[in-house]
Amino acid sequence: MTDAATDVVVLFADVSGSTKLYETVGDVEALKAIGRCLSFARIACEGHGGRVVKTIGDEIMAVFPAPDQAAEAAAEMQARISEQPPVGRSRLAIRVGFHFGPAIAVEGDVFGDSVNVAARMAALAKAEQVILSAATADALSPLVRTRVREIDSLAVKGKLEEIGIFELMWQGEDADLTSLAMRPTRKSSRLLLRHGAREIELGESHPSLTLGRDLNNDVVVSDRLASRMHARIERRRDKFVLVDQSSNGTYVTVDGEPEIHLKREELMLRGRGRVCFGHGWSNELDETLQFACIDT
Repeated sequence: MTDAATDVVVLFADVSGSTKLYETVGDVEALKAIGRCLSFARIACEGHGGRVVKTIGDEIMAVFPAPDQAAEAAAEMQARISEQPPVGRSRLAIRVGFHFGPAIAVEGDVFGDSVNVAARMAALAKAEQVILSAATADALSPLVRTRVREIDSLAVKGKLEEIGIFELMWQGEDADLTSLAMRPTRKSSRLLLRHGAREIELGESHPSLTLGRDLNNDVVVSDRLASRMHARIERRRDKFVLVDQSSNGTYVTVDGEPEIHLKREELMLRGRGRVCFGHGWSNELDETLQFACIDT
């Protein structure tokens, strides 16, 4: 056990479409197919100096001393799995994400912010895609750096600034890849919020907040119909999205439009309006969150 953080690469790989695979070919065949994918991932990790920390369901977590090793392992596991025959009507595929940064090793496991960022990279990846952070791309050797391309930047929970998102091109020079259009100039958008007498502004330096009855939320909602962790608002590029994660739902009214009921759904906020928690708006005494989107 150690309480000192050291720089490592944390990598996550999970089998894409595993739920559908179980439904289409049955538990036995699906389990075998997923096991083969994870076996290929393990072999690739260990063959490039990595250590598999754990396997949970259809996901594997590994650590590497350096970004180049993680990149080579990710490319190898993608190549191996892409060559496998279909299982039923489904092609096997994995999603991979990795991040280089400080982490703490405790009894063989790894903890810290870098683990969370790596998991976020994997969640952003599509089937047959490898995603890494900008900081990780910058730490690659010049040769491997030529195989990555910037695709976006996104707000990540717990981070004050957006994180650049890069893709590792593992297929080969003659692969049929989507050409990327020039990225538009980013607007400097802000979201002004009012909850009772409190005013809050979201923007590049403060990109997200949480709402709910739990006292650990950024905005504590006292309505008993609200959930403990009711919803969150996060900045995505130049827009703000409200994500409901409650039992009773979130009710959003954009000025001049009918009220919208969200239940485990998300909505891009626009213009001005109000948000109610667990029930629709009925009178001026209802607890609400007022919002106004500002483009500058």
